[in-house]
Amino acid sequence: MTATAGAPVVARTPADLDAALSPLRSSGTIVLVPTMGALHDGHVALLRRARELAGPDGAVVVSVFVNPLQFGPSEDFDRYPRDLDRDLAICAREGAAVVFAPDIATMYPTGVPHEHADPRHPAVTVAPGPIAELLEGAARPGHFHGVLTVVAKLFGLVRPDLAVFGEKDYQQLALIRRLTEDLCLGVGIVAVPTDRDPDGLARSSRNGYLSATERISALALSRGLRAAERAAVYGAAAALAAGREVLDAADGVEVDYFVVLGADLAPLPPDVAPATPARALVAARVGATRLIDNAALMLGPADTPSEGSPR
Repeated sequence: MTATAGAPVVARTPADLDAALSPLRSSGTIVLVPTMGALHDGHVALLRRARELAGPDGAVVVSVFVNPLQFGPSEDFDRYPRDLDRDLAICAREGAAVVFAPDIATMYPTGVPHEHADPRHPAVTVAPGPIAELLEGAARPGHFHGVLTVVAKLFGLVRPDLAVFGEKDYQQLALIRRLTEDLCLGVGIVAVPTDRDPDGLARSSRNGYLSATERISALALSRGLRAAERAAVYGAAAALAAGREVLDAADGVEVDYFVVLGADLAPLPPDVAPATPARALVAARVGATRLIDNAALMLGPADTPSEGSPR
């Protein structure tokens, strides 16, 4: 466990973390910001919201852990960007009190669970339920199993009062809310709106993989969502059609899915009442990089049932 003047305490083990947090628990609210590091301005928005929620007497805890359990065998675990020194500088600037940066052996002491795990060392993991089989779950089997397992571990280790998550990963946010409610974890989940660059691209660690040309192509995702927002007054089908028109016309964008669902990610009924909240969600590959985005919609009455049901 290390710290310098003005810098957060860096805890590497559960014992270090407990030692850092014990004197803080009685003074105010503990707010957790779970991350995989490679912090960018989107994370800064989460940190600032967490600092507001903690108040003058509380503390912000940031976890930095690239979780192997949520990466598939062909995904980018090995090349996922890692720069802890830069992350620590950002955390210090934004007023984090503690940074928990464990290694894999600390988070998975019996090894990362998988189908061929040693049966003498059974691992307890979280079954995320049917919502996790849709959208990102269909494209990345097992992804949310890994996400919810590590979030449950972090909640148990940090024991925060509140945890802050971005709306950019909206399906993840919905599942974490269900995790917290269904397992009675006692952590308040606070959502922060998606942080965007001035051109509209949702901020993401994976944006760094885009070439200049690919970045221009990637703007079709946010344009499609804006088109869906404008058309939503005419119903879900109109919103869906407007977004798809933009995406289908974009060069260099291979759409995985574009859907309009209820705010809880349930399918919309054929007859939607006025001012019904909904969500448009998109995933697409631009070059070798897979990007996701979403937007809140306020639907007018639907003329026809919503298309684009999740796979």
